[in-house]
Amino acid sequence: MSLFPTIFLRLLTTLITLFGVAVIIFVIIRVVPGNPIAMMLPPGATDADIQRLQALYGFDKSILEQFLIWISDVVRGDFGTSISLRQPVLNLVLERLPATLELSIIALILAVAIGLTLAITGTRLRGSRFESLIDMTNGIALSLPDFLWALLLILLFGVLWPLFHISGRISPALDLPFTSQFYLFESLLRLRLDLSLDLLSHMFMPALAMAIPLAAIIGQLLKQSLKETMHLDYVTLSRTKGYSENHVIIREALPNAILPTLTLIGVQFTFLIGGTVIIERLFSYEGLGNMAIDAVINRDLPLIQGIVILFALIFTLVNLIVDMSYALLNPRLRHA
Repeated sequence: MSLFPTIFLRLLTTLITLFGVAVIIFVIIRVVPGNPIAMMLPPGATDADIQRLQALYGFDKSILEQFLIWISDVVRGDFGTSISLRQPVLNLVLERLPATLELSIIALILAVAIGLTLAITGTRLRGSRFESLIDMTNGIALSLPDFLWALLLILLFGVLWPLFHISGRISPALDLPFTSQFYLFESLLRLRLDLSLDLLSHMFMPALAMAIPLAAIIGQLLKQSLKETMHLDYVTLSRTKGYSENHVIIREALPNAILPTLTLIGVQFTFLIGGTVIIERLFSYEGLGNMAIDAVINRDLPLIQGIVILFALIFTLVNLIVDMSYALLNPRLRHA
């Protein structure tokens, strides 16, 4: 089977999914009690002021008419104007997205590094009491949600031992010669290590809080896959050739055992981006998640719609890339 029809079908499914998300979020946020126009006006506003703003934002029309107008604008790249910030939604979302992506990527790197270390160490020490200790550590990491880890990290490394920053994205006192919103990547390209270290100091605790539960999932799945792979014939043959146990695990067993974990990592990355909402709020991190909470509090319907659509687009695209990558990496699927 050719790969191109599969990609076409997945792209079509992606468009249908995005349209379904658009319909659901558009209807839900309008049936929820609360009038965004009333929150914009001062206490002495007249009925004429209310009607004027309702007409300006299209709230005087039916939900179906509002949706048709909005979706036609979205197709042209116009997501409307934020009610609370009075700026184009697309510009606001794209301005905050790089910060969230950088935070999510750092969290993913930490999760993969920690999970991979736990899995390899647990496989290397299988059958010993240290394996039970690693399993217990995984269980503790999974039992607490990321926002509780965030609170613990703030208490430990922000209050008791203030080693890292607990709020913001970068110290405002620094010279910020950025031309894009990807501060960390740009500072690395410019070889501004002072800026990179400051950014990482701000990102470390929120990224670690997001990474700990995911690292436990990666560690458990990869460790189980490694244990199953260690009994296969080619692994036994490697041992008979005199290779060390570390060589057998890393060079022979790991490349085959890691395929299911790669799929998990790709899927969990999308949840990681969505999970930044609470974490960014706790650390006052200037990302998309923090903006999403402000949009909900202010009943900023255009901004809520834009953020949700962007999250849905990222989710579907990452899933598509993961599926295609898995098919390329797995010969059985590639030649099916």
